[in-house]
Amino acid sequence: MPTQKHRLFIPYRHVTAVTVLVFILILHGVYTPKAVSLSQPKNTVINLDIPLSIANTNQTNSVSVVSYQEKTPKIKSLPQKNEDKIVIRQGDTLSTLFDQYDLGQTTLRNILSADESLLALETLRPGQILYFRYQKHTPNLKEMELYKHAGHRIIYERLEDNAFNYRTIIREGEWHNKRINGKIENTFYLSAQRAGLTEHEAATVTQIFQEQLNFSRAIHKGDQFQIIRGVQIIDNKPTGQTRIESVRIQRRAYEHTAFLFSDGRYYDKEGKSLARAFTRTPLSKSYRVSSSFNPRRVHPVTGRVAPHNGTDFATPTGTKVRSTGDGIVTRVGNHPFAGRYVDIQHGGQYKTRYLHLHRVLVRRGESISRGQTIALSGNSGRSTGPHLHFELHIHSRPVDPMKAKIPLTRSVPQKHKIIFAQRVAQQTNLLDKAQDTTEIAANGNE
Repeated sequence: MPTQKHRLFIPYRHVTAVTVLVFILILHGVYTPKAVSLSQPKNTVINLDIPLSIANTNQTNSVSVVSYQEKTPKIKSLPQKNEDKIVIRQGDTLSTLFDQYDLGQTTLRNILSADESLLALETLRPGQILYFRYQKHTPNLKEMELYKHAGHRIIYERLEDNAFNYRTIIREGEWHNKRINGKIENTFYLSAQRAGLTEHEAATVTQIFQEQLNFSRAIHKGDQFQIIRGVQIIDNKPTGQTRIESVRIQRRAYEHTAFLFSDGRYYDKEGKSLARAFTRTPLSKSYRVSSSFNPRRVHPVTGRVAPHNGTDFATPTGTKVRSTGDGIVTRVGNHPFAGRYVDIQHGGQYKTRYLHLHRVLVRRGESISRGQTIALSGNSGRSTGPHLHFELHIHSRPVDPMKAKIPLTRSVPQKHKIIFAQRVAQQTNLLDKAQDTTEIAANGNE
């Protein structure tokens, strides 16, 4: 019987199925993207290479870069330097600046509390500079400096309990003379400004002569004036601070002169004061002194050692407050701690300040006479009871108003007559030179 050959049996349908399955697996492996590992860092950013034509941000179908990043609380960044310098611009306030530099309103309030006895921060002027200096490796304010000009700086320093105190740095520098001259065209006030005086300087001149001259009636077109203005120089640069050294007004057959003397008052060439003598206190009758001038006083509210730069009188609310001398109102304000207040500049180097007022009766720029009622005493600001706080400043420094040497007479003291005469001769020489310039200009030859 013939031997039968064995044939290999191949299940074609099974082979076909296996082949299709392998093909599907291959396609899946080729076209399926790799999964992103769940263990990758949370802050990983997936950068996509985008053709320029697609990545153009001006097109509405632009592609964004996606970031897988968890939201975390905003952490205040540490300052990159130990100091920030800010030049004050029009409209700047301490509150907005402290918010801008993330210093906190609590810190600002603590600084204003220290500034209560100084009020240097009450009015920031364009061009002044603030320095914020930080504690090492922290965003906390260590000290703040107010740079008013090269001759006047105030530094507020943080204490251990986060309160602040201050220290002032005053440099006198040198005073250089500048001659100013002019002729009256309409009013003295406008003619003086046209000649180079500021509004404040022109007002100072009219205040100096307020008892001798009625500027609205006695001054006429063609009258002449010569003024010597002192300019403060520190480190060979002007600070912007000026003062009126001497004045001469010539109207027909009359001549009026004023010379600033070392006591801060103006006298005519004979040595007679052009302003009435000061009074020692700003009240019409005696009141108990509840707190005296004391640079090391313990504050009755805060309990901290803080300067008390004036004298407190225990006056009932509504007591009339009188100016102690002739002058010009330079500031009227309402401080969170000092309350309602008034500053008056008296001639050359004297300034008086009245705090915690109930009501102010004068306005900034107004000329004031000695004895004039300027306010009613009160209890505004941070105060333990109704009273009047009265300050006297000489050459920008607070002094004890009850003990300081102030002009109480109408003439230069006899012992100072020779020195005053020398001063008059020196200033008269400068005024004559200014007059020569005026006459040349009037003749059209300058």
